[in-house]
Amino acid sequence: MLPCGVFNTTYEKDIAIVRTKTHWSMLIGFVILVLLGPQFLGPKLLDILNYLAIDLIAVLGLNIVIGYCGQIALAQSAFMAVGGYTSAILYGELGLPFFACLFAAGLSSGLAGLVFGSPAVRIKGFYLAMATLAAQFIIIWIIDHTPTVSGGYLGMEVGKPGFFGVSIDSIKAHSYLIFPITLIMIYLHKNLGRSRTGRAFMAIRDNDIAAEVMGVGPSGHKLLAFFLSAFYAGIAGCLWAHYVGRLHPEAFGLMDSIWYVGFLVVGGMGSTMGPIFGTLFLVSLTEFVRFISPVLAGSFPGLSGSIFAASAQLIFGLIVVLFVVFEPRGINHRWELFKNYYRLHPYSY
Repeated sequence: MLPCGVFNTTYEKDIAIVRTKTHWSMLIGFVILVLLGPQFLGPKLLDILNYLAIDLIAVLGLNIVIGYCGQIALAQSAFMAVGGYTSAILYGELGLPFFACLFAAGLSSGLAGLVFGSPAVRIKGFYLAMATLAAQFIIIWIIDHTPTVSGGYLGMEVGKPGFFGVSIDSIKAHSYLIFPITLIMIYLHKNLGRSRTGRAFMAIRDNDIAAEVMGVGPSGHKLLAFFLSAFYAGIAGCLWAHYVGRLHPEAFGLMDSIWYVGFLVVGGMGSTMGPIFGTLFLVSLTEFVRFISPVLAGSFPGLSGSIFAASAQLIFGLIVVLFVVFEPRGINHRWELFKNYYRLHPYSY
């Protein structure tokens, strides 16, 4: 839907992502903010934004398999581990260029997604959830029990990426690496939903039998969805590994995979803005709770400090439940309602 008085006169304009002057203004302003923001933001806020961008890539990948294709996946954190360890080994042991390691991380995670997503060809629902949940434990178990490759329980150090002899070893420098890659992944995700493959995913999500009757191959597209989802997770895991500088199996736990699903539920499935809204909202909420918890603990010394320490997870779980009950389509649904109202104003009828 376009604003009142705006008309598309060519097919190219009709399928363009950026179509109006408002779109172009917002896009240019956002790019300027991304490029100049690290120069003016403090290291604490910049560190939060870096982690937020990495989480966003992982949630975007999860949206492909859950939101677009309608499958269930509970191992996104484990696929991040595959990407992180792959990049760390290739970069540290073999000395490959960083961007080669980045692509290899996504590819290795994608192949792992193919292996553990293959049950989706024959099973669905609860049984598929159990199959993907097994991937979370199997991958972490393999990492724990291959100390000669991954460092096992001790973990492994990860080198800082570098280009032309210049090492990226500061929070600000990492921002100029993470933010552009995140924008590229958002752009690819947006175009996937508008492509022939994306429409096939959505047809399978709505009714896989009807999709097969119309000529869509459910088996191949389901596997492709798992591959792309895990590919995104591998990219996120690579960026996370080089940003933190150290890998350990406990950093990729089951709760992280579940939280990513929660991000998607709150933001809204099946769209590009849904993962963005969900990640931004819940990461911001988590940081706010971390800030306010010590204040509350000091104000109520008679209560156990562990109550306030766990308040972030309690509030997170409560919000997910509230969204499931009262707004199952997420924040993005409210955003779409606002956009439609704005575009039709003043002729809302």
